[in-house]
Amino acid sequence: MDRLLPRSAEAPVPGVVLLPGWLGGDLRLELVERCRFWGEASGGPRSPRMRNGAAMSVRMVGLGWHWYPYRYSRTRDDGDGGRALAFPPWLGDLAQRAVADASALDPSVSDDPAGFAPDVALVNWYGPGAKMGMHADRDELVAAPVVSFSVGATGLFRFGNPEGRGRPWVDLPLESGDVVVFGGPARLAYHGVPRLVPGTRDPAVDDLPGRLNVTVRQTGLDG
Repeated sequence: MDRLLPRSAEAPVPGVVLLPGWLGGDLRLELVERCRFWGEASGGPRSPRMRNGAAMSVRMVGLGWHWYPYRYSRTRDDGDGGRALAFPPWLGDLAQRAVADASALDPSVSDDPAGFAPDVALVNWYGPGAKMGMHADRDELVAAPVVSFSVGATGLFRFGNPEGRGRPWVDLPLESGDVVVFGGPARLAYHGVPRLVPGTRDPAVDDLPGRLNVTVRQTGLDG
């Protein structure tokens, strides 16, 4: 049986920390406004195509680096070829604070929280019916933790294991303002978002359709 973890759980599995409501209302609103700006500045969020040609249901914008299956580039190689938008330092600072808070709860998240130097963010927009299949973040060259910010509708975050896409896994309902940090023993585990929870919304960002997820990482790449 799958485990649906309660909101009070802060360290559901080793290397994974949930920080419920970590983003305040003003910060959530600012993040939504910034994401809208990034979307417009990049020519609009796109749905990357997997190697089999199928388009992802999630629409995406890259900051710092452009990501497409399964690589990073400084240019939008599978799009208009334009330069990837700059990675904003304030977003890096926010992610560093989240890693510090998560490491205080579970030291296995990072063996060097102060050394976390993020350089890429993926802005993911989940519209009606959008989902993210089980995958592992293995395109980075370093084992630094991953920071995931959620705003808008509640998304069911499924966190599995490093061996494959199947069970065992745990399901974390991520509400607007929640932050998840994972690293250490959980850094290469498979994870995904099988669905949004119907009827959920955030009054602080009431005009936001669906869910925004901003994932911040350290690539270890040069250039």
